[in-house]
Amino acid sequence: MSQPRRTSRRRAWTVLTLPALVCGLAACSGAPASSGGADAAAPAQGASAPSASPTPSGPPGTLFDDFHYSGPDDPSLTAHGWQVRTDDGGPGIKGTWSTTGAGFPSDTTAQGGRILQLQASTDGTAQGTKQVEVQSTGTGLFTGTFAARIYLSDKPASGRNGDHLVESFYPISPADSSTNYSELDYEYMPNGGWGSVGPELDTTSWYKADPPDRVTHALKQHLEGWHIMMVTAMNGKVTYSLDGKELFTSSGNYVPREKMDIHFSDWFIDLPFTGGPRTWDTKVNWFYYKAGEAVSQTDVQKAVDGFYGAGTDYVNTVPKS
Repeated sequence: MSQPRRTSRRRAWTVLTLPALVCGLAACSGAPASSGGADAAAPAQGASAPSASPTPSGPPGTLFDDFHYSGPDDPSLTAHGWQVRTDDGGPGIKGTWSTTGAGFPSDTTAQGGRILQLQASTDGTAQGTKQVEVQSTGTGLFTGTFAARIYLSDKPASGRNGDHLVESFYPISPADSSTNYSELDYEYMPNGGWGSVGPELDTTSWYKADPPDRVTHALKQHLEGWHIMMVTAMNGKVTYSLDGKELFTSSGNYVPREKMDIHFSDWFIDLPFTGGPRTWDTKVNWFYYKAGEAVSQTDVQKAVDGFYGAGTDYVNTVPKS
């Protein structure tokens, strides 16, 4: 059974202080991604998109990012609509959100060879804990197809295993108090939490944050490795699929009712032990969104391959209004 996640979360966000940057999409596309280094688990590159070849301006209603940035203080990160969280609200351990866990290193297992890395760390005390979240801002994503290639971890990169960690990918309303609150979650808990024994991947559609009103499905399965997570919200129904396999659908109240931002995060439900420092890694290879259309995983991957083949790191043609 799904447990309350975010009833204490405050939606106060601190934008990193960065130089103002105004540019066209073509100028902001960044350096071309590497074309080598992907292992057998990474999707093939160089395939054409399902329609016309993509350009830095991109097809209409599309958001794509392969996270080709130098670090949390890269001006392009803010120019492209991303923030690294620093406020003290929930979920997880209060007052532990930090920019230090967000990075953009090379990774030979990733398509294009670069990733967004989320590193959450703790020594079992609140003072020794750092959680990490990267979110979009002002993008106004509503119905359509949301997809990301994400590496989930079953154990820490260093230190003792056993933490109740949540590895998350979700679109969500800007404010918990919104009349039309909307939230669509992927939450992977390798060691479980809230009394549940892991591993567990929860897919959850929310109607209200407080008091919690949502419908959910739990997949009890080890999922360490790369996966394509998709949410399709169309025609009064939300469908969650993992690597092309449908996991869960919701309808009625449990569909998007307003525009949302995208979040990627690593956070701790609680601190079950103090057995020395440990660090958890989650990786995000790319994010893709298509407004107002249900896109198959095959066609999502073809579009993504087309962007990589064209050396296009970032596209945002989603209407602002």
